[in-house]
Amino acid sequence: MSEGPRSGLAAVSSALLAMSRHLEVRDVLKTIVASARELLDAQYAALGVPDDHGGFAQFVVDGVSEEQWRAIGPLPRQHGILAAMLHEAKAERLADVRKDPRFEGWPAAHPDLVDFLGLPIRADDEVIGALFLANKLRPAEGHPPCSEQGGCGFTAQDEELLAILAQHAAIALTNARLYERSRELTIAEERSRLAHELHDAVSQKLFSLRLTAQAAAALVDRDPARAKGELHQVACLAAEAADELRAAVVELRPAALDEDGLVATLRTQTQVLDRAHSARVTFTSSGFRALPAAQEEALLRVAQEALHNALRHSGAGRVDVSVERRGGGAVLRVTDDGGGFDPTAVRRAGRHLGLVSMRDRAGGVGGALTVESAPGKGTTIEMEVPGG
Repeated sequence: MSEGPRSGLAAVSSALLAMSRHLEVRDVLKTIVASARELLDAQYAALGVPDDHGGFAQFVVDGVSEEQWRAIGPLPRQHGILAAMLHEAKAERLADVRKDPRFEGWPAAHPDLVDFLGLPIRADDEVIGALFLANKLRPAEGHPPCSEQGGCGFTAQDEELLAILAQHAAIALTNARLYERSRELTIAEERSRLAHELHDAVSQKLFSLRLTAQAAAALVDRDPARAKGELHQVACLAAEAADELRAAVVELRPAALDEDGLVATLRTQTQVLDRAHSARVTFTSSGFRALPAAQEEALLRVAQEALHNALRHSGAGRVDVSVERRGGGAVLRVTDDGGGFDPTAVRRAGRHLGLVSMRDRAGGVGGALTVESAPGKGTTIEMEVPGG
């Protein structure tokens, strides 16, 4: 492991640290592939995660442009050398992949691969991925120069180094999957909580609506004026029930972070909440740059919790949400002009208004949460996260 431009303990350490820095599966896959390609000085690298239907659920490449990747077409199937790596669970090191009897060709837009090094990624007894490199760019010290026909060729030392990387890739990928599963469970718990709140709030409104409608019906003949007043109350209660439904739908709907990003998602949600509630809800953004998915989700969830508190419990007439760049990271701020509270008294009484979960979310992505509030003075929730 002393050969190559990116070899040595520092290079290996850098690659392993990069893999452990991410929690999203997609980010982990990209980091593994980029680290492997750089560490072993290859022109191309790829990592495929198999599905249960003879194909790949995910396939990440490095060294190929977005335009090239789109031109190549659908994800590859598990055939030829890829199938051998996954099914036989052993390394494949070839001087020229095109001359291997298992080679079955590739699409027209596919880059031309020559020398090839591939390894399965194993977690316990399960093969959870296939990591492979192609076209060594420079020969290792003491090895023959590159040839146009056979490439530079990967060495036994390259295979040993990739095996170490694959072992740590298995750990990083397994941890990322566990994290995503944990997040899914958390989201499911939040959706369950919101569903209960929706049921309670709307049930109360509908119960009042039914009683008021019954009172109006009883008064129509003997006191039309009072009946008119009761019917006006019916209209008000129906509008309030509709507001509750609209607000709950916004919170229950999965956020479109992947498609729209944090700023667009927050802007959309505040606009809907502004229409659904009597309080004025605004959103501003300044200089924000995209952050890792875990950080953006944490910012979104804290914003949603703070908005929930402000709109349902504080009696605020105005709620302002902002997100802006701070250094390499970002800061979220949710401010309301509601009744406020004494944070120390809330903690003593055991009523946290979601503050514990908000602090946990902030801490989980390396951030910090601060709460400023006092009775009659409104509340400001601020969350800062570092750059990714």
